[in-house]
Amino acid sequence: MSDETTRVLAGLDEARRRELAGLYRDLHSHPELSFAEHHTAAEVARRSRAYGFEMTEGVGRTGVVAVLRGGAGPTVLLRADFDALPVEERTGLPYASTSGGVMHACGHDMHTTCLLGAMRLLAEGREHWSGTVLAVFQPAEEMGQGARAMVDDGLFTRFGKPDVVLGQHVIRLPAGTVGCHPGTAYAATDVLRVRMFGADGPDSGPGRPAGATATRLQTVLEREMSDAGTVRITADDAPPAVGGDERDDGVPVTARLKVSLRTCSAPMRQRALAALERAVREEATASGAVREPEIRAVGTFPSLVNDVDAVDRTMTAIGAVIGADKVVDPGLLPGGEDIGVFGTAADVPVCFWQFGGTDPDTYAKAEAAGTTHDVPANHSPFFAPVIEPTLTTGVTAMVAGALAWLGPGGGRR
Repeated sequence: MSDETTRVLAGLDEARRRELAGLYRDLHSHPELSFAEHHTAAEVARRSRAYGFEMTEGVGRTGVVAVLRGGAGPTVLLRADFDALPVEERTGLPYASTSGGVMHACGHDMHTTCLLGAMRLLAEGREHWSGTVLAVFQPAEEMGQGARAMVDDGLFTRFGKPDVVLGQHVIRLPAGTVGCHPGTAYAATDVLRVRMFGADGPDSGPGRPAGATATRLQTVLEREMSDAGTVRITADDAPPAVGGDERDDGVPVTARLKVSLRTCSAPMRQRALAALERAVREEATASGAVREPEIRAVGTFPSLVNDVDAVDRTMTAIGAVIGADKVVDPGLLPGGEDIGVFGTAADVPVCFWQFGGTDPDTYAKAEAAGTTHDVPANHSPFFAPVIEPTLTTGVTAMVAGALAWLGPGGGRR
């Protein structure tokens, strides 16, 4: 670990940890859905100003951008997402969500807290680095729309182009560990809604045929795209919009499906989407649909490609602080993630890593029993990262990662 990193991280004392834990509990208790993160954005803005950052709200609708200039040197973009999910929390925590049906089930509250903690340490220790810290608090990651919204709102023309994009995500790994996979790290994800239309009849309610249709489509697609990726199709159990059966221009909707499609390359993605559309239309014809099916994209996440050299540089720096044995390669992950939009738009390398949020003893016991799949993961109503050592690891990793790219000493005092 460099002397600069040691000095900057010295500010992460017990009092600071307690303060950040309180912030995390507050954010967890007040989750907000995509593009409605008003309480969170206001708290981020307040703290950013207090730390001495130039702060701008409302970027990409509800995003926040904070800039700290420390003299000549590289610009490092540090990103945290801060939206929640429409999930009813079941953790039983004393600081559980107070917003019915909305929960930080993916850990974005932890991401936000860790970035704010890192920002304060970097601000207090800016004599130990040079360059610019560009902190980006992104809305609507869960919809796959927030990064694009910020870019389209002039993120890089208004605040400058970074030299690297860094970010992190808490997942089901032992707390205290960090994981990063070079190359394609997250599969591309497409979430689609399908509606199929038919005539009234005793078997035309949306629940019964929808389940059968989902099963048939799943079978067809798995056979047709065996090497193209993974697909999950389920009957949509949302309540119908009108009367007993949802209708569209008087035509009953007899099947409503949710499709989650994951692929690992652009050619695979195009082939899979074409196969899906073909299978849906063939199923509609076979079932005697009276109208063409409707296929609507509701969320798109491009595959995330971690720059190999950026991963090596960043993980070496993080491992020097937390221990090289605590840095692992989790392999290709199936979840969607849109941080890569920033790297693509700026044409700079991306390094996006994971950090563990599961109690180490709990994880070790589950691993020994072969039941790690039973440990609550992201998007579960039971997902609840332990505050420590998760918080300390996340702040430490963000600081060490940033300092691996910022220039040495001589920043503004």
